[in-house]
Amino acid sequence: MRLSTKGRYAVTAMLDLAIRYENGRVTLADISATQGISLSYLEQLFARLKKSGLVESTRGPGGGYRLAYPPGDISIAQVINAIGEGIDVTLCEGNEDCQGGERCLTHALWDKLGREIYTFLNDITLAGFLQREKVGELVRRQQGNTTLDVIKLNGLMA
Repeated sequence: MRLSTKGRYAVTAMLDLAIRYENGRVTLADISATQGISLSYLEQLFARLKKSGLVESTRGPGGGYRLAYPPGDISIAQVINAIGEGIDVTLCEGNEDCQGGERCLTHALWDKLGREIYTFLNDITLAGFLQREKVGELVRRQQGNTTLDVIKLNGLMA
């Protein structure tokens, strides 16, 4: 499995929304500026995220996007699945027709690996990831804060 740029950017953008969860709506322009992701790319990703029900949007002044659920209720696997990435490392996309229409010798190995990766990513929520020590340091740096007391990641970080 190779996680594409689409998957990486979707997770990054959703983490950005998780950081600002208590602050209300966030514009894609703000996410673009903070995370260095092109606005047009974000528009494509958020169309899929909205369709999947992971984000909500409001148009007009004061509009933007926000998570549809608390950050502790959205897993990284859900984000990746929502944008159509899937977590499958088999050559046949799980169809068991990898070798001339038949199951290949290593199908069970790659299938098991894919399930393990899915379980790993499904066990990590947006909030859980943001609570990791080194991640909190990066968030503070991105936000321009230098002391631990200035930002508490909207109650997500102890």
